Amino acid sequence: MTVLRKVLMANRGEIARRVFRTCRDLGIGTVAVFSDADEDLPFVREADAAVRLPGTAPADTYLRGDLVVAAALRAGADAVHPGYGFLSENADFARRVLAAGLTWIGPKPESMEQMASKVEAKRLMAAAGVPVLTAPPPDRITGADLPLLVKASAGGGGRGMRVVRVLGDLERILEEASAEAKSSFGDSTVFCEPYVERGRHVEVQVVGDTHGNVLVLGERDCSVQRRHQKVVEETPAPGLRERTRSALHETARTAAAAIGYVGAGTLEFLLDDTENEQRFYFLEMNTRLQVEHPVTECVTGLDLVALQIAVAEGESLAGPSVEPVETRPRGHAVEARLYAEDPAHDWQPQSGTLARFDIPDVDVTFAVRSGAASSGVRLDAGFEAGNVVGTHYDPMLAKVIAWAPTRAQAVRRLAAVLARARIHGLRSTRDLLVEVLRHPAFAAGQVSTAFLADHALTSLESRGTPGTMQERARAFLAAAVAVTEAAAARRPVQQRTPVAWRNVVSAPQLTTFGHQGTKIEVGWYAGRDGYRLSDLNDEVRRARATSVRQAGPDCWEIVVEQDGVRHPFEVYLDDDRVDVESAGGHLPLTRMPRFVDPADEHASGSLLAPMPGTVVSVVVEQGGEVEAGQPVLVLEAMKMQHTVAAPHAGTITELPARAGQQVAAGAVLAVVSEDAVQSGEHGGDDE
Repeated sequence: MTVLRKVLMANRGEIARRVFRTCRDLGIGTVAVFSDADEDLPFVREADAAVRLPGTAPADTYLRGDLVVAAALRAGADAVHPGYGFLSENADFARRVLAAGLTWIGPKPESMEQMASKVEAKRLMAAAGVPVLTAPPPDRITGADLPLLVKASAGGGGRGMRVVRVLGDLERILEEASAEAKSSFGDSTVFCEPYVERGRHVEVQVVGDTHGNVLVLGERDCSVQRRHQKVVEETPAPGLRERTRSALHETARTAAAAIGYVGAGTLEFLLDDTENEQRFYFLEMNTRLQVEHPVTECVTGLDLVALQIAVAEGESLAGPSVEPVETRPRGHAVEARLYAEDPAHDWQPQSGTLARFDIPDVDVTFAVRSGAASSGVRLDAGFEAGNVVGTHYDPMLAKVIAWAPTRAQAVRRLAAVLARARIHGLRSTRDLLVEVLRHPAFAAGQVSTAFLADHALTSLESRGTPGTMQERARAFLAAAVAVTEAAAARRPVQQRTPVAWRNVVSAPQLTTFGHQGTKIEVGWYAGRDGYRLSDLNDEVRRARATSVRQAGPDCWEIVVEQDGVRHPFEVYLDDDRVDVESAGGHLPLTRMPRFVDPADEHASGSLLAPMPGTVVSVVVEQGGEVEAGQPVLVLEAMKMQHTVAAPHAGTITELPARAGQQVAAGAVLAVVSEDAVQSGEHGGDDE
């Protein structure tokens, strides 16, 4: 029987904090490893000891198994927990840990190898009678085989995955997916399988021990995805027929037992859900803890990390020293992944300082639900207010989980908590998550991997400002009032004098904001009855800011009344940044000068870096002709590759970007100048 005393976490962020929480509960010491980019993050501070891995790139830090093992030995750890991602499913790393005399908190390396290659895993499952999806080798694919999904053999999380719909794109997409797989997992191997347009992603949680016991802890539906990466997860899976559920669970148990699986793992399936039949196909087995494991913990009351540790110490899951396990779920749990991404602009990762990060009504953090509570909210976050979100790693900020007796209650609770969250300093997926959770189709359990593509979500639209005309007007008025009142409060004299009040009304005052690249001028008047907009539209003009209160050094509470209805706003001011919060969502603005120096403006057709990153490749030449939407270069940030395309047809007149170059957000990568005829400019007559 092994007794663990100190565990090194070979990972970062929220999963490191999650494992540390259980270790503290069990009286086990903790060790963190951290890159230079992560030095100031909470997980480093919360560990009992921490060892620096010099550098920032994953290949130089968290993917260096030799450095991680050396750190464990130096810090006196006797075990290593891999978390998920990075080296968590690397059999060679597991063997290195074991060879150093350390305990590996995970499955046997042999099991990892069997499942590490998705190609080999499918072969094994097919031999065991489990249904799988197959496609011809790339050199034998024809148009009849389309659409196809290209996947990385050695990893997951949506990286190295691409959909092929046109046969002529196959070679290019294979190269892109292979490059991304190599960058993320150190293995460039990819394969193809048939792409089910509107399938459901359903997975089964298992835990095995060294005594031959395999627990099946229910299934999770993870169908709502973007770029093949999960956005919302829940358990139990909605609308699953009992015979399908039983078959899934039994298949998962058989598969785990067949390879003598030890530890926590997940069998992932694609469910083809039709009116008459529910058929499932094996996709892969993740030989590690899943990102979405909290929803299982919330409905079973089990601590999956504690079970991992118990198994690593040699305990039997059916033994007297392990509390009885109840595998039937109690209630329903839903998890939303909160990312630093801009959904309206192709999910571009965001970076910068997290100025404000407040999730309300949280009952537990990183822990199994409190006692016998039938409902609650859990937060697993890797960041806190003041932390810098960089570009080197996954852009997930946190996971927010709600559980309740019914699905409808859990979904409504989670949506309400997210709607009242305050996340400022960079764009996030908060509003998108709220919109998904409140969508009628989601409420009805009508989910699939095409959910975001099938529904016209306003959070995915790149359209200046959200809401109706009246909602936008109220939000802009609140922002202008807060900026004006803050300026008045800073004056050394006459602080209580109404700002810009005049006996004779002349031209309106103007406050200028920037929003998603658009300049917005807000005209307003101030009088005895408050502030009002100068807009000529009667409906908009009726909106008046009737109550103004400074709630804190950087927060103003503004009440805008319109047609007898009062609408409260919170406006946060941080330097030039203005964040407007209301029941309508988050409106991020930037205070701008009314007149911009021409030297600060970019030439028309400039392609600007949407985030800091590395130029992977440049696929055009200066002087070359391009069509609208044609790829110009590929930029890598946060372990994902992003294609930067031409905004219109024209000529590449400037091309400062070079492969391998590090670029800052807003840097000019290329300039595409429209041809004279296309731009409507014509020369004089030649005749």
